[in-house]
Amino acid sequence: MVTKIDPDFQKNKPLILVVDDENTLQLVMRRAMEKDGYRVAVASNGEQCLSACQQIQPDMVLLDGIMPVMDGFASCAALRELLGELCPPVLMITALDDRESVDKAFAVGATDYVTKPIHWAVLRQRVRRILAERWAWTELLRQVERKEQLAEQLEQKAAALEETLYQLKQTQAQLVQTEKMSSLGQLVAGVAHEINNPVTFISGNLEHTGRYAIELLDLVRLYRQHYLQPMPEIQAKLDELDLDFIAEDMPKMLESMTVGVGRIQKIVLCLRSFSRLDESEMKPANIHEGIDSTLLLLEHRLKERPSGLAIKVLKEYGNLPLVECYPSQLNQVFMNIFNNAIDALEEKMAQQEDFAPMIRIVTESENAKQISIRIADNGPGMTDAVQKRLFDPFFTTKTVGKGTGLGMAISYQIVTNRHGGGLKCISQPGLGTELSIAIPIR
Repeated sequence: MVTKIDPDFQKNKPLILVVDDENTLQLVMRRAMEKDGYRVAVASNGEQCLSACQQIQPDMVLLDGIMPVMDGFASCAALRELLGELCPPVLMITALDDRESVDKAFAVGATDYVTKPIHWAVLRQRVRRILAERWAWTELLRQVERKEQLAEQLEQKAAALEETLYQLKQTQAQLVQTEKMSSLGQLVAGVAHEINNPVTFISGNLEHTGRYAIELLDLVRLYRQHYLQPMPEIQAKLDELDLDFIAEDMPKMLESMTVGVGRIQKIVLCLRSFSRLDESEMKPANIHEGIDSTLLLLEHRLKERPSGLAIKVLKEYGNLPLVECYPSQLNQVFMNIFNNAIDALEEKMAQQEDFAPMIRIVTESENAKQISIRIADNGPGMTDAVQKRLFDPFFTTKTVGKGTGLGMAISYQIVTNRHGGGLKCISQPGLGTELSIAIPIR
């Protein structure tokens, strides 16, 4: 059965190289191949065959086995070595029909073997079959290449989709935190404003109240000096009030009230400093003030409690210049880091009775362009696996309801994206954790 050539081959007209040292046979084979619709090139010896295969890249070679200078066997072996996988199929044509010659032909890389005298129907059928197989193999290679390209494209799209998903999570986390901080900032600012008005009123009147009280006590003393025998009703009231105790205790009470009002005013100032709603643009800010105001708001968590000692805060402040930054956002970073440190210390306090919790804050100017803030605790520390995911959105090691996994992710975004700085974590299990913040001075 004659194998048909795929229509693509008829359209593209495969190129066949005929190599034979006999011009008559060379001409006959050329006409036979052209009659079947192929393009034909000719060569007269092995050297010309090698040169032609490099220059015109034929689809198939009809190679005479016996030729001077370089016979067909040597030529076929040289072609395989020279072109490798790009070598076209070789149909060996020779008068040698012994078993040894056939084996030698296949050993040097021939695709098939035809003996002389040539049976033209057989030759044409072999040529068609070999070209059809070559076309099928070439098409298979194209499909494999297309699949590899498609797989690469899919891999690139998957990577792009993963990056988009990551960015979406980052944006979602930032939007959630921004909205939360906006609401918190408005609440804090509103509370500070509402507290500030009555406190200012009280503070303004305490001075007058103290002066009036002293003046009234002086007046009572004068009465007692000049009216040594008061009426029984007045004497009974004096005994009931214990006027001497009131005279002694009232200045102390007024002083205590003044200290309390001052404390409230300081807290209000810290609340306003922490929220900084009026500071949406970058501006020079005192980093130490931001840290101190954040610590003051967390003072209730730092104090001694029945379950453990107070958390000691060591401040090693360097001489920092004003830093061009978003103050309220940096305050939120400090709040997140301090809260996490306190959580870790409370966890260790619950496990170790004689544990002395501590937070150490070190600030310094690394150079004329950048400052660093290092916040370290002596808590339980973190494993490498936790450190690697510390800044991932929605990752948390806390129990359900105690953490959203947004705090450190947002802190990382604020420091790196908003300020062009860096945020790194250094931790070992059992040895505590240090968060290092680098901020450009600008």
